[in-house]
Amino acid sequence: MQRRIEDVAMAATTPQPVHVSDADISIDRGVSARDGYRRLYRWVALTDAVSIALALWLAYGVRFHFQLPATDFLIPLAGAPFVMLFAYAGFHLYDAYRYTPAEEFRRIILAVSLGVGAIFALSFWSKADYSRQWLALSWVLATVAALGSRRLWHAKIDREKARGNLAFPTLIVGTNAEAAHLSELMQLPSFGFRSLGFVSTGVRASGDAELPVLGSIADLREVIREVGAECVFVAASALSVAEMKHVAKAVRLEGVEVRVTATLPEVLSSRVAVQSLGGVTALSLRPVRLTGTQAGIKRVFDVAVAGLGTLLLSPILVGLALAVKLTSPGPVLYRQTRVGHRGKPFTMLKFRTMHLGADAMVQSLREEHGMDDLMFKLEKDPRVTRVGRLLRRYSLDEIPQLINVVRGDMSLVGPRPPLPEEVTRYEDWQFDRLEVPPGITGLWQVSGRSDLSFDDCVRLDLFYIENWSLAYDLYILAKTIPVLFSQRGAY
Repeated sequence: MQRRIEDVAMAATTPQPVHVSDADISIDRGVSARDGYRRLYRWVALTDAVSIALALWLAYGVRFHFQLPATDFLIPLAGAPFVMLFAYAGFHLYDAYRYTPAEEFRRIILAVSLGVGAIFALSFWSKADYSRQWLALSWVLATVAALGSRRLWHAKIDREKARGNLAFPTLIVGTNAEAAHLSELMQLPSFGFRSLGFVSTGVRASGDAELPVLGSIADLREVIREVGAECVFVAASALSVAEMKHVAKAVRLEGVEVRVTATLPEVLSSRVAVQSLGGVTALSLRPVRLTGTQAGIKRVFDVAVAGLGTLLLSPILVGLALAVKLTSPGPVLYRQTRVGHRGKPFTMLKFRTMHLGADAMVQSLREEHGMDDLMFKLEKDPRVTRVGRLLRRYSLDEIPQLINVVRGDMSLVGPRPPLPEEVTRYEDWQFDRLEVPPGITGLWQVSGRSDLSFDDCVRLDLFYIENWSLAYDLYILAKTIPVLFSQRGAY
């Protein structure tokens, strides 16, 4: 039975699943996505080795004032990149297309830490006297180099996906509403999967979709081979336990990628563990509501980073304060009441970016522009000063909030601090965002800032609360820096 896939959707004439005949379909097998990723990650490994080597040599140069390395340092300087590559491979960082960026970030931190730890252990085994400052600086520079290199590669991958490359030719198992939704998602190049068609199961098909069915679940292995599928995406709600076992065996024997949907809210993979219970596979979801210990760790981290940041940025703070003072009348700092942790009000500090009396113009501007959103933001706000526009473009006006962090009013990472009048209009589900201290940055900041709707901001905040970890805070902080330079949604 030979099937060719091309324009399969055109073959559907009823709202029921369409069984496609041999003559209806042609297959554009193209370049294998799996092979494409393999070739790409070979280059990633090479850049990892080079960036790690450069980081270690730079750390040595900074620590020892760029003197020639001593004999006992030659072995770690030459061998450390290989140690790091083994650590990267151990954390599966060369098939990272299976992970979210946040999970990849976490694994990079762990891999670099393990690699530096191995070098430190080697110093005792070889009785070499390695400098602790060199090891600490090596960890910092290797982490920065690894994350920077991966970010550049992600930009490359995104460009390839936008061109339609690196997409897994995929069979969708199921013909119900969930399977139809998967097919819609696969029309987005960024999703990374390209639908070839559907495999029918025992669950009745949805009546509102035209789904080209290429075969039944009993023929799954044959269909995989004939259409050249590299991935099987299972709509879990469309299968029985017996059918799922059949799918598991088929994909194992054919050696293809497999993805299975789960009826869970969007969560980080670091929270999920797989357990076998009485012959049934269960997903264990780790609770992450901040305990007293976790809140304490977050607070110590916030104070340490905010205190150090305030000290290092003090010359910039003075320069920005003078710029605000000399270019428009009024105070340097703008003080505004915001609602913080558990509904407690506090005074948030910012450099003033607007002319005096700007708050009194809000209602008239709302009426003029026909805006009734909880968050009032104008891309071309007439109240903003020339210096204020520059400060907002790079979020420099928010630097004084480091003082709020030291005081305990805010955190480095957290939900956006709302205005009191916004809170009075909250729906019940939106009050959950007040469960943690507000942050200078957060998921809303690195996901579009002012370009997002209020409901989108709240959903991102709630996702952050449900999935908090110190590694996730570090990930958001790392993403904040390039977002500030991109100026996206900054006004």
